[in-house]
Amino acid sequence: MSGIQRKRWFLVVLAAALAMGLAAGPGWARAAEGANAAAADKAKGKKKGSGKKAGPGKLPKQAQLLCELPEAWNTPDGMTLLPSGEIILSVPNFNDKSSPPVLVKITKDNKPELFYTLPGHPETKRAGPMGICVAPSGDLYLADNQIFHHADGKSMLYGKSRLVRIAIKDGKPVEMVPVATGFSVSNAVAVHKGFVYVTETILEPGTNPLTSGVLRFKLGEEGIELKSPLKDDPHLITTIKTFNEKIPFGADGATFDRYGNLYVGNFADGTVHKIVFDKEGKVRSNTIFARAPFMKSCDGIWYDRRTDKIYVADSLANAVQIVSMDGSVQTLAQDPNNDGSGGRLDQPCEVIVRGREVIVSNMDFPVPGGVNTTFDKPYTMSVIKLD
Repeated sequence: MSGIQRKRWFLVVLAAALAMGLAAGPGWARAAEGANAAAADKAKGKKKGSGKKAGPGKLPKQAQLLCELPEAWNTPDGMTLLPSGEIILSVPNFNDKSSPPVLVKITKDNKPELFYTLPGHPETKRAGPMGICVAPSGDLYLADNQIFHHADGKSMLYGKSRLVRIAIKDGKPVEMVPVATGFSVSNAVAVHKGFVYVTETILEPGTNPLTSGVLRFKLGEEGIELKSPLKDDPHLITTIKTFNEKIPFGADGATFDRYGNLYVGNFADGTVHKIVFDKEGKVRSNTIFARAPFMKSCDGIWYDRRTDKIYVADSLANAVQIVSMDGSVQTLAQDPNNDGSGGRLDQPCEVIVRGREVIVSNMDFPVPGGVNTTFDKPYTMSVIKLD
């Protein structure tokens, strides 16, 4: 597909989306719960929810190149961190569909390797891998987002997205098993204490403000057909409203802190929600935890136990933000519009923390109002070194 063809394809998709009260947005990524255990360095004394721009000294930092991906892996998206220190990266290839969707392993020495060529959806014949998370069993839970796979190549395809399980044996994938079918946009996936949580970015298409939400399933549940309308399904545990009418994409990244609180990024509003549970696991509260004028979006998010902070892929601002546990926000790294060469941020959609490094997936899928304006080579993963 040529650059002109890709641009035309995107404009067609965007026009169709806007006609339905939806702007075609970037990858929604998707975070597993943090795996780095160490002493916390909890920030104190800042007003909750205030936006504090990175000042002189240690912040902001410059993103560097982690690895460059081959042409066949043109749209990197969600990530999960394995206990071995290896990373599994989902690659839906939304930018150029001439290549099949795959999962890629990034080794401990940062070499990308093919991990799994995903079987197609039974109806569309193509997978849409996005959020991914490793379970205690070693199996992988994956969001299969089908919204861009309508047969006419233009319309949004609602009701066909899925949550699937990739069975792993001896470190290798052996089969893909449907867990739940009937999402509009299955997005982030997080596993916590016997359950798998999935963000639904467009729970009720066409609503204003847009309603999105979070669904929860017991590990081991499979073959579930979600109710229609989706808002009536008993797996839905909470909802989120998005007030940005230009880009109505809601619940996106998801991560748990050390106390079992769930955090969800509201993509288009650029806010992080904190969801607190009671002893029975029911949602006790759902409030906006963090926002800042310079945090334009909340795509993938990741809680790091060592630093006791949440790292946010701010896709629209072409930045990675840090949210402290008092709700204050700082910019970790940011780049102007560029092609991603040298590891510069190129529309980051997902972040994870591995040791003292923030690993960034650059989706490079332009969205109206974002810093990034062009899908172009190279296709890259970035790294930001922490102190």
